[in-house]
Amino acid sequence: MLSAPLVIGVSFAYLLLLFAVAYWGDRRAQAGRSVIGNAWVYALSMAVYCTAWTYFGSVGRAASSGVWFLPIYLGPMLAMVLAWMVVRKMIRIARTYRITSIADFIASRYGKSPLLAGLVTLITLVGIVPYIALQLKAIASGYAVLTSPLGEAAPPPQQWWRDSTLYVALALAGFTMVFGARHLDSTERHEGMVAAIAFESVVKLVAFLAVGLFVAYGLYDGLGNLFAQAAAQEAINRLLQFDQGQPFAYAQWTGQTLLAMLSVLFLPRQFQVMVVENVREQHLRRAVWVFPLYLLLINLFVLPIAIGGLMHFGPGRMDPETFVLSLPLSEGLNGLALLAFVGGLSAATGMVIVEAIAVSTMLCNDLVMPMLLRSRRVGMRSASDLTGLLLQIRRLAILLILLLGYLYFHLAGEAYALVSIGLISFAAVAQFAPAMLGGMYWKGGTQRGALAGLVLGFGFWAYTLMLPSLAKSGWLSDGFLDHGLFGWTWLRPEAFLGLSGLDNLTHSLFWSLLANVGAYVAVSLWRAPSAAETSQALLFVDVFHRTEGAPRPVFWQGRAQVPDLQALMVRFLGPTRAGQLLQAHARDRGVAQVADIPADARLVQFVETQLAGAIGSASARVMVASVAEEEQLDLDDVMRILDEASQLRAYSMALEEKSQSLERATTELREANEKLKSLDRLKDDFMSSVTHELRTPLTSIRALSELMRDDDAMELAQRQQFLGIIVTEAERLSRLVNQVLDMAKIEAGHAEWTVAEVDLREVAEQAADSMAEMYRERGVLLQRVLAEHVPLVKADADRLTQVVLNLLSNALKYAPRENGQVVLRLDCDGGRVRIEVQDNGPGIPPDQQAMVFEKFRQVAGDAHYRPGGTGLGLPISRQIVEHFGGCMWLRSEAGQGACFGFSLPVVAGGEQTGPQRRQDT
Repeated sequence: MLSAPLVIGVSFAYLLLLFAVAYWGDRRAQAGRSVIGNAWVYALSMAVYCTAWTYFGSVGRAASSGVWFLPIYLGPMLAMVLAWMVVRKMIRIARTYRITSIADFIASRYGKSPLLAGLVTLITLVGIVPYIALQLKAIASGYAVLTSPLGEAAPPPQQWWRDSTLYVALALAGFTMVFGARHLDSTERHEGMVAAIAFESVVKLVAFLAVGLFVAYGLYDGLGNLFAQAAAQEAINRLLQFDQGQPFAYAQWTGQTLLAMLSVLFLPRQFQVMVVENVREQHLRRAVWVFPLYLLLINLFVLPIAIGGLMHFGPGRMDPETFVLSLPLSEGLNGLALLAFVGGLSAATGMVIVEAIAVSTMLCNDLVMPMLLRSRRVGMRSASDLTGLLLQIRRLAILLILLLGYLYFHLAGEAYALVSIGLISFAAVAQFAPAMLGGMYWKGGTQRGALAGLVLGFGFWAYTLMLPSLAKSGWLSDGFLDHGLFGWTWLRPEAFLGLSGLDNLTHSLFWSLLANVGAYVAVSLWRAPSAAETSQALLFVDVFHRTEGAPRPVFWQGRAQVPDLQALMVRFLGPTRAGQLLQAHARDRGVAQVADIPADARLVQFVETQLAGAIGSASARVMVASVAEEEQLDLDDVMRILDEASQLRAYSMALEEKSQSLERATTELREANEKLKSLDRLKDDFMSSVTHELRTPLTSIRALSELMRDDDAMELAQRQQFLGIIVTEAERLSRLVNQVLDMAKIEAGHAEWTVAEVDLREVAEQAADSMAEMYRERGVLLQRVLAEHVPLVKADADRLTQVVLNLLSNALKYAPRENGQVVLRLDCDGGRVRIEVQDNGPGIPPDQQAMVFEKFRQVAGDAHYRPGGTGLGLPISRQIVEHFGGCMWLRSEAGQGACFGFSLPVVAGGEQTGPQRRQDT
């Protein structure tokens, strides 16, 4: 047992901590460093789904029904994994059209109907107030367990002004007012509030896991020991079985899972954090797996805590919904019990805060605002600034919601379990599913159909579920439960039309959704949608198509004045905000001043969309219509506007394609220009190299010729030596010219090729024979390692002989003067014939190997020898080999000699064919 001041002090200290976190989040946002711009924060904020019901009610349900607590959490997991595309579409629609709530979403889809928005708001209020009361009840129950002797009944309720739960509700109302109603534009992110909700999600998870670990490994010797002891007790072992000794209730399991799937999508608080507070659609990718993982973690120990509590206290001795607190208290772990209470407080307050923001927005925009617009003081003809008044209304709505929740809690008290209240609220918000899903994916849905479906669905929910719960609580006579309305047994609310065999929740869900969907579809098909409904249907159903590329179509025609629209924005958004928005719109339209903006449909749409974020789409439509002369659209007008928008989109796409083509052409021209510059540089280098190579022998010939001309007395031997040098240089000059011409022809594609099937062994033998005498003169050993038979290749035999001669000549030049050795190899490997020439010369350093195939490049030998040549032999050889589909390579290590080689593909089939003479053109 803990002292009441300690528990109250810790509770309010925790609420102050929430204030600090929210304040920090707002300050970060003002500094341009958004906290909620993080995908982890977004995913954690979605865990507001886990309320006090999860924290206390699930344990209670597991203690009575075993694994039947699971459908409420399997549903959201399945919804996020299977229906994330639905959430993504909701986010895109809400961001595009500045939608602020479930009511605004449904009303906007069906022609911006104020009547539909008001009906959705009333259904939400009726369904959510008991859920808020559930959270307050959980806080009060937890406080009673902590401050009362363990096992004793809680003290009777005190007078309302002495009830600490009331002050918790007022504190939560104050927090929500400060951080949830600071701006009139509800589409602006509540940075501080979302940061606090994400923080609370961590707190409640850590606290619940701490209690679970204590039960599993503190009270028992692990999960195995706990479940083994449970299996030994027949009454408890039954909880571990799906059927629990009875036929498995497939309908009930399916119904609860479906209910939970719909609830996680359409609960007002889930819509607020998933859709309205979403910063980037990409955050949904992480939330798709983080949120289900969170649900898995927070439910890991639900069943162990429930079973552990039943075995520890014995059946019926302690309320199972308080096991999270009573188990630590029973072992004297007051600190852990207090931590668990703070976790439960987090679960309850998170839900209350977000739900209050969402419902207060709906109350202000869809119930109060329409009534205000009818009054003279703040009506449509008034010019007063309403921003302050609307903020005060929203704050009062928050206070009213919390007080209604407290009133329900105070009156209902212990009449109903936590789980029962939660399931009733879930079934209420499930009625939004047909209108929401149908509105996003079916263009034929109408306002009348949505109204009929919601009225019938809500009516069946109230008759088959809400009224029976009130009767069982003693607030109503329970005679109609057994005998039916007016004594007609076929109207019994829990066996409507004689349908029996279902639990009351599944029974109500079946009839309410059946009536809802049936009426929605039937009435929508009965009468075609109006022009306004058709235009909104196109914008919603095709939202991805309409928001990508060209501007979306504007379904409005009429006359408007810029000053009137500007005054309207100032009235509801304030002069500063209105001025900023209009100035930004002016820049988008390409004009300098707001007064220069064309007063056309785009401006009207812009003003209406901005107002929708503050007062809701239905009220925004009414206010814009009050200052603009709108001409009624018919279906032909809608289709005409749609055709114009489609044409504009087609023109935009064509323009974009032309722009991309122009960019590609520019890039290609730039690349071609760079290539031309490179070729120009190569040409200069080539001419410089050729000039240098030609100048060297010409200089030698000229110098020697002048010496012989000027010296008539030159000795004959000297003259013969000079003449020999002149002949050698002339031959070198002739060879250089021939090779330059040969290279030019090959590169230009004008070389003549005599193509035939060639035996490379014959080519290698012929080349080796031609070089044999030169090798003997130099004292270099030429070793032939030639395969006996190799497949034929298709090539020019003379050209290949030229290649092999060049390789053998180069090897001879680099071979050492003593013990020089060159190996000529021929073999076949994998469909290619390969020739290699290996010498034992000085080798080629790695940094010079890349340049040996460049024109006019020669690699020096040892310090006493510089090989002659033109530097064109290897480039020409590689061009020849590559022309016939081959490749040439070099392998060398410094001091280990060099190995040049090439390979050519073999002839398919091996048939002999006659020579073919071909010239490239």
